[in-house]
Order: sequence, then C-alpha cells, then structure tokens
Amino acid sequence: ATGHYARVREVDGEFQLLKGLDPLKDQSYFLHRLSQAQMSKALFPVGHLPKTEVRRIAAEIGLPNAKKKDSTGICFIGERPFREFLNKYLSHQPGPIKDERGRKLGEHVGLSFYTLGQRQGLGIGGVKDKGAPRGGGEHEPWFVAAKDIPNNTLIAVQGHGHPLLQSPALVADDLSWIAGRAPAVGQAAAKTRYRQADAPCSVGFDAGGQLTLRFPEPQWAVTPGQSAVLYDGEVCLGGGVISAALPA
Repeated sequence: ATGHYARVREVDGEFQLLKGLDPLKDQSYFLHRLSQAQMSKALFPVGHLPKTEVRRIAAEIGLPNAKKKDSTGICFIGERPFREFLNKYLSHQPGPIKDERGRKLGEHVGLSFYTLGQRQGLGIGGVKDKGAPRGGGEHEPWFVAAKDIPNNTLIAVQGHGHPLLQSPALVADDLSWIAGRAPAVGQAAAKTRYRQADAPCSVGFDAGGQLTLRFPEPQWAVTPGQSAVLYDGEVCLGGGVISAALPA
C-alpha cells in the first residue's frame, strides 16, 4: 500500500491503473511502469480522495503531520538543494550559454544541471534579444531549448512560445504497458511531463518497435529522458522514455 494518488480497477481479470480522483494530485504518470503482477497486489488508499479530505482524516485521527506543507522535493532524497545533491554524483564542466544564432549570453555550470524548458537559474535574465527573428520579444524571459553536448554548450531562446521549444512529435523507447501488451495504433492522449494536461495524439510504432506520438498541437519542451505516458480517458495505459523530440 502506498500514498500515491491513483486507483486500481479489475475488469475481467485484468488490472487497470486509473488516475487519482483529485486532478491536482494525480500521480498515475509516475506509476505507468507497473506490471499486472504488481497491480494485482497494489493498494492506493487515498486515490479516491481529494487532498483536503486526506488532511481532514489525518487531523481527525491525530496524525502529527496533518497540517504539514506539501513536499516540493524528491521524496527519496528529502528536502535539500537539488543542485547541491547532484554535485556529489555528476561530473560538471562549465561552458557557454548561447542563443540560436550562436551569440554568447553567459556561462552554465554544467549541462547536467539543466533541463529543457528551464527558466530559473540561467543567470541571463538581464540580456535582451533585440531583433530576434522568431519567438519572443525584447523583454521575454529566456528558456533552455537544447544542449549541444559535443561542444558543451547550452542553447537558450527567448519567449515561452519560441519555435525551438515546440515539438509536433516524439519518439520513445524502453516501453512498458500495464496490460502487458502495446495499445492499438490510433488515437489516444499523452503526457510528456507531470502535471501537463492530457494532449490528444496519434499512436504509432516504427519497424524497430519504437513508439511514435504525433500531436495536432505542438507540445512544449519535450525532453529526452522524461516519460511519455499514454491514457485512454482515466485509464493509464503505460508508456516509455522519450528518446527524441521531432522538430516543427
């Protein structure tokens, strides 16, 4: 039994993973790699409750953490500065931050410490990209758009809607399906990051078995290494690890 906000349903001997009923707390995205054997034993006692009700019950029965603030850290390392934690395990080599035209904007502390779509912590907030041909204006914030690993360069662009942050399709591998089999080719919905709204997509598989998702509306900051998780309504089907975002 775990405290994840998710639910299990058995239908004709097959176990389904359902979203938690509290849409702000649903954690099915993180559980999409569970197998049928695991699902048959899993219990999610709070999955049918809103967080407010969980807190009320906790207070009623006298739990000391009933009013504890929600955690913003990674549960298995606790509350600690994330960059400080990574410093102990990842090599890091500083290098340039450049825009899409090759102009140097600043210095990064190591590519491992940044993720696509990141806005905070770049140290270039005062730089204005005057005359940028696409996306953003003079006072738009900067976002991480790509990592040029061979040249140890971080690519940043200005404006949340910049084309380099938009991807109409992605490829994923290391696939895992809760039913034990891949879903049919066709229409579904997907999340490419936690707390993202479900995005309609078409599902396909290439000759090598890789999952390909194509979206009618480009998705923002699709990041290799994160999970792409498929849904059929409230049912989480499974998913895989994003290996590449396909550009517009």
